[in-house]
Parts: sequence; C-alpha cells; structure tokens
Amino acid sequence: MKNFIIYRYLCREITYPLFLVLLVLTFVLLMGRILQLMDLMINKGVDVTVIGRLILFLIPSFLTITIPIALIIAVLIGLGRLSRENEIMVMKSSGISLYQLSPPIAVLAVVSFAATLLLQCYFAPMVNSTGRRLLADIGRKQVGVGLKEQVFNDDFPGLVLFANQISVDGRSMREVFISDSRMGPSPITIVAKRGQWFSSPGSNKVLLRLEEGSTHTVGEDRDTYRKMAFVTYDITIDLSSSISDATATRMKEHSEMTPRELLQAFRAGADLADKERNLLLLELNKRFALPVTCLVFALLALPLGMVKHRTAKSRAFVVALCVVIVYYALQLGGDALGETGKVNPVIAAWAPNLVLGVSGLWLFVRTAREKPLLEMDELTASAKTIVRRAADRFQKIKRKHEG
Repeated sequence: MKNFIIYRYLCREITYPLFLVLLVLTFVLLMGRILQLMDLMINKGVDVTVIGRLILFLIPSFLTITIPIALIIAVLIGLGRLSRENEIMVMKSSGISLYQLSPPIAVLAVVSFAATLLLQCYFAPMVNSTGRRLLADIGRKQVGVGLKEQVFNDDFPGLVLFANQISVDGRSMREVFISDSRMGPSPITIVAKRGQWFSSPGSNKVLLRLEEGSTHTVGEDRDTYRKMAFVTYDITIDLSSSISDATATRMKEHSEMTPRELLQAFRAGADLADKERNLLLLELNKRFALPVTCLVFALLALPLGMVKHRTAKSRAFVVALCVVIVYYALQLGGDALGETGKVNPVIAAWAPNLVLGVSGLWLFVRTAREKPLLEMDELTASAKTIVRRAADRFQKIKRKHEG
C-alpha cells in the first residue's frame, strides 16, 4: 500500500510536465510549417479546412520526435524537484531504494514506447501519404500554387514553363517563356509579356491565356522557320493526364511506407542499387529504434534526476538537451555511414540506443549503490594512467629509433 501511494505520487509529478512539455515542443515544431501553410491560405486562396487537415497530418510525425524528448525532460523535472526538496532522501531513509522507485517511470516509458511505435509504424506513414495526395490535389485545382518564378517548371507532360515574375496568388505571370512539344517532334516556343490561369471547379482542364507575345516554330527539316505574333493565345492543359496520373503512379517514399512495405521492398529489390537497399534497411530498423529511445531516455533520466540541484527545471532542460544532442549526433553519423554501406545499416540504426543504453545502465547501477555519478578520484587516477602509458609508449618508440 505504501509503495502504491508513492507510485501514484511519482506518476503525478511526472505526468503533468510530460504533457506540458509535449504540447510545447509539438507546437514549436508546428510553427515552422504553420507559417508556410498560412501563406497558402492567405496568398494562394487555399481553403481553411484544407489547411487544418494538413496541420493534422503533420502532428503524428512530430509526435514521434517530441514524445521521447518530453519524457526525459519530464522525468528529470519530477525527480529533480523531489531531490531538491529532500523527498528522495526521505524515501531512501524509509528503506525505499532506486529499484523500488523505478516501476512508475518504467510504466510511463513503456506507454510512451507503445504510442511512439504505433505512430512510427502506422499512423505517420498513413498521414504522410494522405498529405502528399492532398497537396497534389491542391496543385491540380490551383495550378499556379506549385509554380516557382525564375525556374523552369516541367510539371506538365510536354510543357516547360518559365516565368520571370509570378503573382502572390499564383494566378498571373509576367515575362513568360514556354516550350510546347505536345503537337509533334518540333516544339513550339512561345514568348509572352503576361499570362493568366483560368480553371473551372468541375473540370480537370485549365486554361493558360497568354497576352502580347509570339510563337516560334522550326520545321522538321530545319530549313523553315515560322513566327506568329499574337494579342492573346490560349493553351489548354489536361491535368487528368499530368499531375493526377503522376501522383497515382508515383512510387511511395520511405516515409510513407509501413514496416511491412519496407520489408517487401527490400526483399523484392534484388536489382536495386546498394545505396537504395541500405536506405530501405536503415529506415526499417529506425522505425523500431526510435520508439526504443523512450526506454533508453527513461533509463538515463532516472540516475541523472537524482542529483540534487537548486534549479531543478533549468537543469532538467540543460541535461535533456545534452542527451538529445548526443543521441541525434550519433544518429546522423549512423545514417551517413549506413547509407554509404561503410557500416551495416542495422548497426547504424541501433548504435545510438546501444551507446546511451549502456551508459544509462551503468549510471543506474552506480546510483543504486549510492555512489556519485562522477568520482573525481577515479577520473584523476584514470587520467594519470593514460598519461603514464602514453609516456612509456613514447619512450619505447624513441629508444627503438635511437638503437
């Protein structure tokens, strides 16, 4: 009964900052994308309900990142407050060891692991795929949204479009250059001062009306050249055979695949390049390695949170930031080595968890035995041993060369 009361107390101390930090971190990540989405709504005329759906589709991918980080910060804040106010010391004096304090934190870690696993393996791939289809549908209905000025846009089969200036809403262009090869082997080059997009809601066709320009055609025999000036010139584009078909037939990206699809693609990809196979195997293992990070971070947070400090919250953020930086530095290095094949992709995906997990286990056992996390005498002795061995090695090499 006594342990149950303590477990409930610990859960309450950790759960509140967990949800608060999770909300703040997710909101911070969303802010970078929300500004871009607001531009679509305000300047491009995209419906607010579509923007809301796109925001919802972003949340699962962000939660897979923020849940482990929020967990380690919450555990450090909760245990740090208890340690600062000597409540941990009172519990230890009552015969409660670190092992007995671990179950509620382990339960929270397992729940976070399960939530991250579901998001990483099923919900995130599903909403990533749906979000890309929704963006393609926006591009189909409002063609100008996806065009970029001063860039050769080849989104439409048989057409290459260049515009020096595009309006904020994407509906009008200035100084337009178009190469149209849909009518035959000899493309038609069209130059115009202005261009305007027109579309009908129930049709898959859009009209591009060009003003004050000219068309230029070279004959198949390369001996004839024809130029025609115009006041207005209309180009009809059938989107059902361009953007929509391209979207339907395109290959799924790795972020849109479930673990089963990644495994099937890896097994069926005997003819794929080594780099692509490494990417598939790396992505497959990361789907399971990232949720395990919740368990690793909880294991690290337990001994680190026991250290008494006057400012528990600020220290919790600093320590968590250091752990997260180390983890993602190891992950980035592992990704680079795994993609190139210099390190087995399986090892590259799991190396950050292995390194931090072993470190967390060592710190946990040391704290449970009432030893300080960093023993200065041991560090000094180790440093002296390293220096002495290096000096002995240097002397041996010097004597060898002199002899």
